[in-house]
Amino acid sequence: MCGIAGIVRWQGSSDADAAQLSQMLRILEHRGPDGGGTHRGRHAVLGHRRLAIIDPDGSRQPLCNEDESIWLTFNGEVYNYRELRADLVARGHRFRTLGDAEVVVHLYEERGADALEALRGMFAFALWDAPRRLLLLARDRLGVKPLYVHEDRDRVVFASRLDAVVAAGAPREIDPCAIADFLAFGFIASPRTALRHVAKLEPAQRWICRPAGTQRETYWSLRHAGWQRGDEQDLSAELEAQLRDATRHRLVSDVPLGILLSGGVDSAAVLAAAADERSQPPATFTVGFDEAEFDERSAALETARRAGAEHRSAIVRPQPAALLDELRDVFDEPFADPSAIPMLFLARFARRYVKVALSGDGGDEALAGYRRYRFDLWENRVRRCLPHRFRATWLPRLARRTPTSPDLPRWLRGAATLENLAVDPADAHARSIARMRPDAWSNLLAPDLADSLARYDPWQRPRELYERCDAPDPLAKSQYVDLRFELPDGILTKVDRASMACGLEVRSPMLDYRFIEFCSRIPPTMRLRRGAGKYLLRRFVERRLGPSVGTRPKRGFDVALDRALRMEIRPHVDALRNDASANVWSYVDRAAFDRLWQDHVAATRNHGPIIWSVVMLQNWFDHRPAAGSYSPTTPALTNTCIPHWSDA
Repeated sequence: MCGIAGIVRWQGSSDADAAQLSQMLRILEHRGPDGGGTHRGRHAVLGHRRLAIIDPDGSRQPLCNEDESIWLTFNGEVYNYRELRADLVARGHRFRTLGDAEVVVHLYEERGADALEALRGMFAFALWDAPRRLLLLARDRLGVKPLYVHEDRDRVVFASRLDAVVAAGAPREIDPCAIADFLAFGFIASPRTALRHVAKLEPAQRWICRPAGTQRETYWSLRHAGWQRGDEQDLSAELEAQLRDATRHRLVSDVPLGILLSGGVDSAAVLAAAADERSQPPATFTVGFDEAEFDERSAALETARRAGAEHRSAIVRPQPAALLDELRDVFDEPFADPSAIPMLFLARFARRYVKVALSGDGGDEALAGYRRYRFDLWENRVRRCLPHRFRATWLPRLARRTPTSPDLPRWLRGAATLENLAVDPADAHARSIARMRPDAWSNLLAPDLADSLARYDPWQRPRELYERCDAPDPLAKSQYVDLRFELPDGILTKVDRASMACGLEVRSPMLDYRFIEFCSRIPPTMRLRRGAGKYLLRRFVERRLGPSVGTRPKRGFDVALDRALRMEIRPHVDALRNDASANVWSYVDRAAFDRLWQDHVAATRNHGPIIWSVVMLQNWFDHRPAAGSYSPTTPALTNTCIPHWSDA
């Protein structure tokens, strides 16, 4: 796991490019605290910051082939590198290192850009083919690792962070559509970034850059290949085999390795699979909070004991002011998932003992674990029974008259359900993953921004993904949207930035593309059954770790955000409300925000996620440098957010 950066200038690199590369690498230092390297050629300057995991004493980057005509800077891991290496050696290739990244160079010599199809791993890389004056940029299939790119007429600039690309002179013009997306969903989905002239590679995308232009291609997509045949026992056995294979590949490490363990089923399944592959399971790590509803330490401890793993846990007590400062440094784009807070704590805690950690990320998307999938299916059944004209005309009117107070019983809070029933399934799912309804979103925008975005619809992207999915059932379509939209730019962005801020590599067996492909072929009734998702995975966990672990209800990995906004973070919000010159008011209507805040403080409505989004947007503006200057920020490996550790 590393940080990569580079500049390719078609008319020839300069000393200025080399100086800018040095500044870019300083910004990426936290992603690779174990060392760095550069390569300067006639047209390209490439840089690398290394977190040494495989072959820690060797494998320094950038790497090259035998005649030094092809150069690579690589971030991530290739899990099947041993098999690939053996084949390449048999074909006559000579290796200088024992690491995984070098196989990419020699595989490119054999297959060109199609080499990506053979890689099994998480990665973002840049490969410079000097004789052909060709730059190959690529991102892994599920989008675990990030890659930002700026192009102009004479050059291509790329890096693992947005602010590193800015350090090379990319224009700082903000993209209003990206800010609109952020307010709607809490993150900015690729290919868009917060800046108009910088893009993110999409998952499973490769860019082939030449002087004449750039060719953008998708080298993998999740296609419906029919339902897997067999009964429950057959499917369960195959799921277990697939998970164990994915986990086995991710246990390869030359440095200490552990598992990030929550109280849920996904990380428990990864632990069970790892325990089957090792005589002694990896150590496990959990953090908890004083608030009982957000504390999973006891559940995680039970899981670890049943697997026979050494377990460590800690309770953390954040300091809000220091926390906001650190989040501003960790995230290079506006990002408003509050679970980034416990993720940052957990990564820092685990890093005290290990350098690599496995996680259960991807299980909810692959195996239908989110509660909203049940609602989607129920709404689809009801929608088919109602005439279209009735749904489109009367249900929105009923929704506007339906009480929404959180103090009412759930059966009296049906406005969102009525609104979903009024639209088609694609639109309904897009709304279910958003932080606010379209009318609330448009009312929150500053008047000038609302006028300029009158024809812009942030919900269009997830709707298009829903319709693009070729599976015949609505459950698979909803899962496809989440795999392509919320997972890479929401959840995996959180994990990547938080773990990299601490020098920890996180690997997710359930994000193995072969595992994902198998799960997509599981019949819907075996994914969502008896009102619970991840049916087959739960059966596996029950067999290995007992019913008390396999039947646990899903809990979010979160913090007491609503209470914190009303108490510890309230002075910060009040200061923002009183600052008329704050940048955020160019994008958010100050009076509308004030109304939301008053409702939230009075506890008549819960607007915590929206308020947090606005706070984090201004937090990002505070991080952005003044025009014409740039001060790189390297998140320190400190405990500024954790005044008290209590190992338990």
